[in-house]
Amino acid sequence: MAATRRRELMVRWCVWALGVPLVTAAFWLGPAGTAVLAAVVGVVAVVEYGALVRLGPVDRVALGAAVVALVLSAWLAPGELLRVAAVGALVIAGVPLLAGDAEHGLRRLGAGLLGLAWLGALAGLVPAGALGLVLFVAVSIADIVAFAAGPRLGGPRLSPLSPAKRWSGTLAGAAAGVGTLAALSSLTWQTAVAVAVGGPLGDLLESMVKRGAGAKDSGRWLAGAGGLLDRIDSLLMALAVLLVLS
Repeated sequence: MAATRRRELMVRWCVWALGVPLVTAAFWLGPAGTAVLAAVVGVVAVVEYGALVRLGPVDRVALGAAVVALVLSAWLAPGELLRVAAVGALVIAGVPLLAGDAEHGLRRLGAGLLGLAWLGALAGLVPAGALGLVLFVAVSIADIVAFAAGPRLGGPRLSPLSPAKRWSGTLAGAAAGVGTLAALSSLTWQTAVAVAVGGPLGDLLESMVKRGAGAKDSGRWLAGAGGLLDRIDSLLMALAVLLVLS
């Protein structure tokens, strides 16, 4: 932040200086606190995501209920997680099917299932425990380093979905994220892949969703970041990668 002197980064990190104690307290309370935090974050993320992909109120309620059910299952009945995910997918699919929406039903179904797979990764915070907080720190540092280093190092662009991002910045951010894992005694090949690969992919996924919606940010209420989804997009994919590799 000091190196770039960009007001956007200063505001963003001031906001998180206020939020970090609350997030850390939730993790300190153990699985119960982490589950409550993940459920609240999931509901807010569903609201923002639903607005981006133009889901109706009933679709948003179904998606929000499915995400919260996944989080609670990861806390109270981890053995039933796959069954809960399947039921959630059926509920999400049932909304446009029962409504007989031939015109927009396929779009609603696809957006709902994508939201379940993407935002449902928050359930991974519960079994991850303190490692989930470490991942959040690592992907956040990786994002900032990539954001600051890319324009200075130059080179080819990472993807047409995000023209401002470059491979040089992404690689520098990945190195910073892996270094953060090492400094926090959490470096394994699984966490390294989750941060170095999952983090950038999560950012690109949200860029794709926002470009499809013609929006710059997922919201306007979080100073310096836009919406909550703009701040956790990398974490969501990093959690998903870690769950698969674990």
